[in-house]
Amino acid sequence: MARAPLPGSHRNAALGAEKIGPANPSDQAHVTVYVRGKNTPPPIARPGHYITNEEYTAAYGASEEDFQAIRDFAKQYNLTPANENAATRSIELCGTVGDLSRAFGVTLDHVKIKDRVYRGREGELTVPDNLLPIITAVVGLDDRPQAVPHVRKLSPRAAGEALGAQSFSPLTIGQLYDFPAGLDGTGQIIAVIELEGGFLQSDLDTYFKECGLQTPSISAVSVGGGQNSVSAGSVVSDEELEVALDIQIAGALAPGAKQLVYFSGTSDQAFLAGINAAIVATPQPTVISVSWGKAEIYFTPQMRQQFEIALQHAAQLGIPVTVASGDNGSFDNSGSLNVDFPAAAPHALGCGGTNLLANGNSIGNETVWNAVVNDANGNPVRQGTGGGVSQFFPKPAYQSSVNVPSQPTGTGGGRGVPDVAGAGDPATGYEVYCKGSAMTVGGTSAVAPLWAALIARFGQKLGQPVGFLNPLLYQSSGTFNNVTEGNNDSQGQGGLYQAAQGWDPCTGLGSPKGAALLEALLTAVGSA
Repeated sequence: MARAPLPGSHRNAALGAEKIGPANPSDQAHVTVYVRGKNTPPPIARPGHYITNEEYTAAYGASEEDFQAIRDFAKQYNLTPANENAATRSIELCGTVGDLSRAFGVTLDHVKIKDRVYRGREGELTVPDNLLPIITAVVGLDDRPQAVPHVRKLSPRAAGEALGAQSFSPLTIGQLYDFPAGLDGTGQIIAVIELEGGFLQSDLDTYFKECGLQTPSISAVSVGGGQNSVSAGSVVSDEELEVALDIQIAGALAPGAKQLVYFSGTSDQAFLAGINAAIVATPQPTVISVSWGKAEIYFTPQMRQQFEIALQHAAQLGIPVTVASGDNGSFDNSGSLNVDFPAAAPHALGCGGTNLLANGNSIGNETVWNAVVNDANGNPVRQGTGGGVSQFFPKPAYQSSVNVPSQPTGTGGGRGVPDVAGAGDPATGYEVYCKGSAMTVGGTSAVAPLWAALIARFGQKLGQPVGFLNPLLYQSSGTFNNVTEGNNDSQGQGGLYQAAQGWDPCTGLGSPKGAALLEALLTAVGSA
């Protein structure tokens, strides 16, 4: 049968990769094939909307006919189907590297990135013509690391960067942001997506005891072989620090909520699998927190679209997904203006970072997080909140009332990032505990679990799924601390994106006024 390139499947060579030879054709591997849904879900214009996963699967999941077409294809190439899931529209195909390479018309190599070896591919995949309308993505042939944690340790400011510095307990941050009183997330579930790293129960017990709290219920969930793994010795990796930051912020601000921490892996296949596992979990999570990502240009078009499909699935079930917007300013550690993904996905709640100074029990000053610090070698490097305009996703309807700049390519309006913000500068960071040591950390990583904890409180009050919040947030007045000072120019040249009244591509709508947001949500849901 004639074959054709699978749209969106083109991959460039991995950055910094050294090709060390062909992959062993007899090695065992598996890919995940995603297929089209029966229908496209309608847009969500109000909070509190939700359907059950069973209803979603019946209306928008994969069809048996499409799965059968994939099974027939698998048989032709000696591949074994496994783990079919109509809700996530996914089916795994298992076999040898040689058979998988033939099935998708690709050459797989071993590549070395830093000190680890991965499978890599370049160019497009091909599939039989009859599968072109059916397959939306194929991931797993290339297992290079795809996302990084957005956590930053406190580092000394470089010369001329004498910004005010404070550190906070998450409980203090919750007070400054007026998290609604009398709520602690009881009865709610916060799903925390972690790709690597791990946590120690002893760290958690020590931390929450010092916060004056009982240790929340926190459980690790393994996805596709991912594990809660803490390295030996006292050195704290960024991945381990990420896990500690996420769990401890969410746990301190919503101590009554149960946390399920999903460990999956850093490849695109594993990242998607972790998100999907959380979305379809029983019981259903109240909110999902994601503190990992990378500039959107480093993801394939099929990955960007498939991830957005997953987040749209979550939105239909009434599950908000909070996502860190990155720690490398408007260039996002790339050579040009870029936003971080998956924060750039329209059904994500993109979370940017601020420098927050307190004056007693209230906010003294809040500006865009953007600073030059000294790295471990004493060299000045710039850190700051990610934000800007997506090159790939159009401007969503919920942003129609705000002024989003043109895309970096100059081709009209795109999705503006972030949506919201919170304390993210390590200089005004969070006190956490990791591998027996107390430390002050920040990053937009801190803001995703901060918002997740706030949403868990909303869920407790609402008594039902909170729903996709983005439309409400852009329609509500008086519910944010607007940040109007600073920029997120990561090149130190004055800043293309400036803070402003209303929404801006640095801190979005601003940091939360938690109690006011809850009232707006209750009013919106009650009037629906």
